[in-house]
Amino acid sequence: MPSTADIVICGAGITGIASAYYLNKAGFKNVILVDERAPLTLTSNHSTECYRNWWPDASMLGLMNRSIDLMDELSTDSHNMFHLNRRGYLFVTAREDRVQAIIERSRRISSLGAGPLRIHRSNNDPYNPLVVDKLHDAPDGADLLLGTDSILKYYPYLNPKVVAALHVRRAGWLSAQQLGMLLYESALDHGLIFHTARVTSIDLEKGRIQAVGLDNGELISTPIFLNAGGPYLKTIGSYLGEDLPVVTELHLKAAVQDSLGVVGRMAPLLIWDDPQYLPWDEDDIEKLQGSDDARWLTEQFPSGIHTRPEGPGESQTILMLWEYQTKRVDPVWPPPLDDLYPEIAVRGLAAMLPGMKQYFSRLPKPHLDGGYYTRTLENLPLIGRTKVEGSFVIGAVSGYGIMSACAAGELITSHITGGPLPKYAPAFLLDRYDDPHYVETLDEQADGGQL
Repeated sequence: MPSTADIVICGAGITGIASAYYLNKAGFKNVILVDERAPLTLTSNHSTECYRNWWPDASMLGLMNRSIDLMDELSTDSHNMFHLNRRGYLFVTAREDRVQAIIERSRRISSLGAGPLRIHRSNNDPYNPLVVDKLHDAPDGADLLLGTDSILKYYPYLNPKVVAALHVRRAGWLSAQQLGMLLYESALDHGLIFHTARVTSIDLEKGRIQAVGLDNGELISTPIFLNAGGPYLKTIGSYLGEDLPVVTELHLKAAVQDSLGVVGRMAPLLIWDDPQYLPWDEDDIEKLQGSDDARWLTEQFPSGIHTRPEGPGESQTILMLWEYQTKRVDPVWPPPLDDLYPEIAVRGLAAMLPGMKQYFSRLPKPHLDGGYYTRTLENLPLIGRTKVEGSFVIGAVSGYGIMSACAAGELITSHITGGPLPKYAPAFLLDRYDDPHYVETLDEQADGGQL
């Protein structure tokens, strides 16, 4: 391996790989990507693999619109090798008292540049629920279906108590592994060097980057270092004397075989927008409430459980995700799993998809995995320079790493090259925390760019 590099990138997740790809496109040839694991194996391959441009924060919406533009271009150029679709997200509620808030929130997001909001109040309003394999012809914005009959006409498998369903259109999913490998292999073809090692030290001279030390004793001289460490973002930052304002959470995902066809195979990503109590029978409730360790299973669970069909052709697989217990942890490998998660997810989905009750007595054999999400308190990413000359950071992309990777990689490249920056760039700089007013309002921003 060369002992010198124009840039050393620490972390071969989707953001590190996207950064290498766009740096190569910008003309950097001697780029070294360092990770102790194989590319795309720590967290990037454990996500929902979904994307959307529907964000209540203008900067996040700008970042995602740009990232989707870039993914669309890559899809066209590669003959869609990473299976990008435009199925959309469907946010569903059974609560009449939430409808007006959904309308107001949607109008605000639309006004930020997400596309028009179309409200459908009857079965006669024109609405196309699905555009298959026609990314460039797909509608943008969102369609809000009001009234049970209107919703069940298109989504008969939903709870018959539904009163509103918001179909976000510039959204869908893809193969994160295939997207990552497309970027990675292209970067390799243009000179990227991948090195299996762990960064253990960063040498400075007169306050700027001088060299990067590896656990095998090698030292790479470089003027530029990019921290794309994912769950290890904070640890890597500490080598520079920086205390990056991030925390790490464990997130799980379960896949099961939906042999009964409860979830429509052409469904969008389905999201239950209401909090709920899990449907236990009376004997179960009595036993659970009698246990200090299990009583929480009878208490209210948050909104947000979601599912989608996975796989082509005759596949019966569905993915289930629900962050009902977000825990801040230090990352370990492999991540600890929760054996209760699949059953909790199946029972939670029954609020939106009553057909899931058929699986209560015989749970399909699940495939359970998980990864780490690293985030700032306000859940906006870190993309840009750090306080050390020659040092940059890209990360804290909790819950949106796959969908933001292309635009984030392009953005960090502009920071490194001194190129023009988009208007959303300042929102993601580390120095935002130097503003006392910004820090004072962090608690008010705790949902940050998320819904």
